[in-house]
Amino acid sequence: MADFLKFQLLFSRHSLDRITVWGLKVEQVLDALLFPEEVVTGHFNRFIAHKRHNDHIVRAAYEYNMNIPVLVTVYYPSTGRYFEGGGKFADKIFP
Repeated sequence: MADFLKFQLLFSRHSLDRITVWGLKVEQVLDALLFPEEVVTGHFNRFIAHKRHNDHIVRAAYEYNMNIPVLVTVYYPSTGRYFEGGGKFADKIFP
């Protein structure tokens, strides 16, 4: 029998709006959050997960509320602007 990992993740209304504005799929954002190439520290005790897609990266900013990750916002800038090279993890939703 396969082992499954169960977790909770909350999306703010703003993050759902940003996913639509940037033309992203929820699956792309989940991929960035759960399997990031790097996670950097953001403002206000937030973390920002990065996942490259061609010349852009999904930047998914999240914080914790009672140990549950909450996606605050998402954007899709060019890779050269924010990507630090991968392998740096200030946090991981999945350890």
